[in-house]
Amino acid sequence: MRPREMHPLCCLAADCVPGGEADGGGCSPPPAAASEEEAAVAGVLYKWTNIGKGWRPRWFAIRGGVLAYSKIRRRVAAEPPPPPPEAGAGGGVRLIGVPRRGGVGDQPIGFVPLKISSFSESKSDDKRFYIITPTKTLQLRTGSAKDRVAWIEALVSARSELSLNGVVPCDQNEGSFSTEKLRNRLHAEGVGEEAIKDCEQIIHSEFSQYHTQMKQRCEEYLNFIGSLPRELEVVNSGDASTIEKPQSELFKHDCSSSGKCSEYSNTESSDDAGKQEVGQFSDEDEFHFYDTRQSFSDIAASPDLKVRCSNNGRGAHKFGELLAADKTNELLSSIKRRSELPVPLEKEKGVSLWSMIKDNVGKDLTRVCLPVYFNEPLSSLQKCFEDLEYSDLLDRAAEYGSKGNGLMRILYVAAFAVSGYASTDSRPCKPFNPLLGETYEADYPEKGVRFFSEKVSHHPMVMACHCEGKGWKFWGDSNLKSKFWGQSIQLDPSGVLTLEFDDGETFQWSKVTTTINNLIIGRVYCHHHGTMNISGNRQYSCKLTFKEQSFLDRNPRQVQGFVTDANGTKVASLMGKWDESMSCIINDDASKVNPRNVNQSTGATLLWEKNQPAANPTRYNLSSFAITLNELTPGLKEKLPPTDSRLRPDQRHLENGEYEKANSEKLRLETRQRMARKMQESGWKPRWFQRDTEDGTFRYVGGYWEAREQRKWVGCNDIFGNVTTLCTSTSI
Repeated sequence: MRPREMHPLCCLAADCVPGGEADGGGCSPPPAAASEEEAAVAGVLYKWTNIGKGWRPRWFAIRGGVLAYSKIRRRVAAEPPPPPPEAGAGGGVRLIGVPRRGGVGDQPIGFVPLKISSFSESKSDDKRFYIITPTKTLQLRTGSAKDRVAWIEALVSARSELSLNGVVPCDQNEGSFSTEKLRNRLHAEGVGEEAIKDCEQIIHSEFSQYHTQMKQRCEEYLNFIGSLPRELEVVNSGDASTIEKPQSELFKHDCSSSGKCSEYSNTESSDDAGKQEVGQFSDEDEFHFYDTRQSFSDIAASPDLKVRCSNNGRGAHKFGELLAADKTNELLSSIKRRSELPVPLEKEKGVSLWSMIKDNVGKDLTRVCLPVYFNEPLSSLQKCFEDLEYSDLLDRAAEYGSKGNGLMRILYVAAFAVSGYASTDSRPCKPFNPLLGETYEADYPEKGVRFFSEKVSHHPMVMACHCEGKGWKFWGDSNLKSKFWGQSIQLDPSGVLTLEFDDGETFQWSKVTTTINNLIIGRVYCHHHGTMNISGNRQYSCKLTFKEQSFLDRNPRQVQGFVTDANGTKVASLMGKWDESMSCIINDDASKVNPRNVNQSTGATLLWEKNQPAANPTRYNLSSFAITLNELTPGLKEKLPPTDSRLRPDQRHLENGEYEKANSEKLRLETRQRMARKMQESGWKPRWFQRDTEDGTFRYVGGYWEAREQRKWVGCNDIFGNVTTLCTSTSI
């Protein structure tokens, strides 16, 4: 058998699979038995070729579960019109429609395996229908609506008969072989007749077992292929929204490096499918596949697969593993997260903070429960992860460091340290205060980060976090000390943030002071001020100054700084705004670093720029990234521990716009939270973090993601429900 006739499983011949031959001149025709088999149904259909040639007539015929089609040659005037091949032999062929006058090509130019195909009718054109395979959508048109019904019935019937047979349509003659050469060789060696017969019997027995295994593997493979039409039909039903897309959006094609354009794979049932198939290969193209060989051709051509697919009968399983892994990667890369919050179920009632203060004069303010009107549907643990929205800056820093460019590494680290403040702009509401032992996880494979945080102390309130990225780790704990000045409140964060790269380089810094103004009267706003020192354990360090805002300042929110080397020499300067962007200017001795990003007018290199705001931020003014933080994606709830912030009822009710329920739940949880201090004094310890005896910081002890995989949350109880026992340090 020639190499080009081999099936992608390597151990199966292409002619052992229905429709195993691809649509194109580069593949050999089907076996003689299949070619000579009389067609059950035949007729002329118009096939969409491409935008230039449009609809072209083709002669279609169904043979043994395979739909084949041929070109219709233009007849010379003096030449009598020959009858179609199927119509002239046997007379038992069912013709649909009126045959076109003209000759039919000697060889079919395309084959469509019906076993792995699904069919769909056009909703706007009663003469058009589609044949959908895992890799292509064949668009066809009949001469009348009646003919369309007849063709679809014939195709469905042929596919059903093929499925009911339940056997591998291989040529049974391939199961036999000759032992004549072996017999002659043994005779030449003087082996007796009885021994020769024993050898032949052993060979026949081994080959029979091997042949049976091959048939079983092939049947498993065909059963898998046979399930694809059902999956395609489910996908097609969900793609109905493409009907309303404008024609300009449907003209999508991909041009390869050779200059030849190929279509995107389509499995739609929309009425505008013809417009989507603009880039489809024409019949004149050399390769025009309509079966599973196309989708597997790239994988089959890989050296790794050729090694795996040996003739030991395990090729199908290896191929299935590769297909499953490829499907998993595709799912990870196509994760869709929400772009807006749910529509509120109730109308929100505004509350004045000044009226709250007047109504509670003389009362213990620590026992006053503020309404959820002053909260946003996020917890402080989730706000910690919001600081990592621009984690791609750390990816770039890791990449530069791996290339030996330590200066660009610390510049991107400094830009990342500033970018965490961008989300605080115009955020009038405060996050929920986490309960003792409350946790939050964030697994964003599309960003390459995995984050976890936990409230480890109630008095003082301390939250610890740990994050892993592409070539780096980030951890730290935070504690806010507040000062109330009547019209404003000042928040002084304490705690150290640590960033460690895989090559061992480490940077540490602390956050600057935040002041929130106009708490009682006026528009609430915040600004950040102070000095941030980013210290490294190698060559470079950085100092950033957040300029304090004043009433007369025309250019507020500025950040300026510089990078120094081990000798204290300034090697680069940084400038920008914490709510817009950050840029740098490198000194002449390092001016060749990354010249493509240098702004020619100012000589500055743009390091970071704030993302565009969300289309529907609501009154909370959440960013597009923040909107996704509290989302319960499909299947996530079953994996979360009962302490996760997404399961907090008051926060969930607020997000859904159920304000009355949110207020009652918030009051209940705050009442329970007053017991947290007693529990902490009685020896309660956090579950996933442990205080470092040297520097007093909390470090992640590990084990969370392993417990999540096994769903064994030992010592983690529902802190939001009626269970009073919090997550303890019980080992898993």
